[in-house]
Amino acid sequence: MELAVINIGNSKGIRLSKTILQKYNISDKIELILENEYIILKPKAKPRKGWDKAFKKMLENGDDQMLMNDVFDDEYFEEWNK
Repeated sequence: MELAVINIGNSKGIRLSKTILQKYNISDKIELILENEYIILKPKAKPRKGWDKAFKKMLENGDDQMLMNDVFDDEYFEEWNK
């Protein structure tokens, strides 16, 4: 794909089409990576995005169980009561 470099004030930039913005979930920020003579534009990830829906679905499916015991067999709590 070929894009024109355009003037934006005292800087230059490129325009991305609405289709590209939607396809790659780009809203207001991107990450720019310079690597081996290439410029890579990557959508800025939002950590934990969608976790609330995923947790609700886990609860509905009964998948929100502990993967390991909360207390281990070899733990001695008496030492904490000194």
